[in-house]
Amino acid sequence: MTKIRMNNELRDKLFNKIKNVFESENTFEKEAYLQAREKVDIEYQSAFKLAKEIVERSYPKEDVEVLKTFKKKYGDCCDVVAKDKCFFFAHTENRPLTEDEDEDDLKVKSHFNFGLYGSFNGNEYDGNDEGRKFAYAYFRDELKAKGLNPDILAEQEGKDNNPHKTKHQDLNDNELGYCTGDKGDIGLAKDFNSKYYLDVIGIYGCRSRSIACTSDEYKRLELWRIAKGQLVSTHQKWIDSIQAQCRQLKIGLKAYKFLSEGIELATELGIKIDEAELIRTNSTGLTIYNPTNLASLIMSMKNKNISREAKILARKEYEKKVN
Repeated sequence: MTKIRMNNELRDKLFNKIKNVFESENTFEKEAYLQAREKVDIEYQSAFKLAKEIVERSYPKEDVEVLKTFKKKYGDCCDVVAKDKCFFFAHTENRPLTEDEDEDDLKVKSHFNFGLYGSFNGNEYDGNDEGRKFAYAYFRDELKAKGLNPDILAEQEGKDNNPHKTKHQDLNDNELGYCTGDKGDIGLAKDFNSKYYLDVIGIYGCRSRSIACTSDEYKRLELWRIAKGQLVSTHQKWIDSIQAQCRQLKIGLKAYKFLSEGIELATELGIKIDEAELIRTNSTGLTIYNPTNLASLIMSMKNKNISREAKILARKEYEKKVN
């Protein structure tokens, strides 16, 4: 049987099938990512429980309820209670001042954002790549199930913004329900964030207030942010390993002249690919490499107005003459 020549469509099909296997394999890199994702859930619960204790210590429930009552009674002039999911926590270092320092230099404070798109380095601004990296890594399965690319930022690491990156980033953000400005998040982002709101007192945003905590509490909260960073880091390493394999895969497939060579490569990698299935699902134009398929195609283009019964009768008559 004539060998089937390789072409771009077959290369792409082989590449995607093998890449899917790379992503599904239980490698050390993937396992580290899955464990990091599990740890994030644990650290989120622990950190938020602690944050709730700290916030309610600064803004006691009874005070919050009194102020809510005043708002109902006197209107917006007493609107000083709001729900928030991000907080500036601060503590004072227990050490002597140096000659060039004053009391403010002993204060350590940072921004802790429990939102899905919140950063994990203390940056108070959401919507940056850092927040997106966490959101995409955390909801990777959900985004993949929708045919999206949650690995886009990991794949584009170190590269400037470009239309390809922006396109997939926008699709992911839309699916997760992330909204900028005052619109408010929806969907998965809203559901995620809704678990981490607390009542705070103040007329401005979190930047205007600093909530006191102990040094030990601050360190425990940092462990949660470290866990978020670990999820992003392990996701990056896993995708890096897949990218490295895919680069070599592309080089090999590009060099192969026949489909059988690509099938052999897949077999050597422990991946079973049905050559017949690959051809059946291929475009019509590619069947010319198989004489049997080409003959059937050409024959089907003839005598289109003759009934099936007439074709069978004509075939029988032909066989009688031949015999």
